[in-house]
Amino acid sequence: MRHSLPLAPQFYVTAPQPCPYLEGRMERKLFTALQGENAGRLNDSLSAQGFRRSQNVLYRPSCAECSSCLSARIDVNAFTPTKSQRRTTRRNAGLSRRATSPWATEDQYDLFRRYLDSRHADGGMADMDVFEFAAMIEETPIRSRVIEYHDEQTQELIGVCLTDVLGDGVSMVYSFYTPDRPRDGLGNYIILDHIEIARAAGLPYVYLGYWVPGSQKMGYKAKFSGLEVFLGGSWQKMRDPEAFAAETHPLSNDPIAEQVANISLPDLAPRRR
Repeated sequence: MRHSLPLAPQFYVTAPQPCPYLEGRMERKLFTALQGENAGRLNDSLSAQGFRRSQNVLYRPSCAECSSCLSARIDVNAFTPTKSQRRTTRRNAGLSRRATSPWATEDQYDLFRRYLDSRHADGGMADMDVFEFAAMIEETPIRSRVIEYHDEQTQELIGVCLTDVLGDGVSMVYSFYTPDRPRDGLGNYIILDHIEIARAAGLPYVYLGYWVPGSQKMGYKAKFSGLEVFLGGSWQKMRDPEAFAAETHPLSNDPIAEQVANISLPDLAPRRR
């Protein structure tokens, strides 16, 4: 018997689990599979509506009483580096960038383990083994790249970012870097370099993932000018980060059925050959 994928994606909700960003809260995600010949169009459309990719899944926070997680992106043309960001670029002038296919290597995994052990030893990815790491890098149904940063003198691998190429920008799926250079601001530098990557490709946005007011580990994203957040069904310019609250309320989010009904989908009808 022959089976085919449904034209319209099916959406599901995860069971509540402890929030990794705000202590004492529970998170829940709305998600759908990313597969088939329409994966690129679906990824472009849902990314523009606040979704993120993890392997072959697109997801968006859908917590019962909290709407703190806001999808964030940088408008490349509106971005102007601060003095601190210009210093970060100068500090890392000795790094070279290499773009490769999404293929995991032992050097990448070694760096990934050092990064987690130093920065996120108690995080949800702390127990990820080499096979799970390879799946994170390699299981992508869309146009993705691994951006590596090497020390030009020693050729040591310093940083890595798994990057998706969208129709309107680049999406930084996950980045990690050596913990041995704490003063170099490598996390910020990788973002700054992706702004240049997008600018050179004529792409207007750099998608950063989620910004969470009240979460110290996410605070750095609000320091980039040209930042936009997806709020109330549209992208809005970030003005005063302090104006965003991280409070809970039972009416924070619409019911799941309404959320799904309000998602705009691209034309996923089979293309004529």
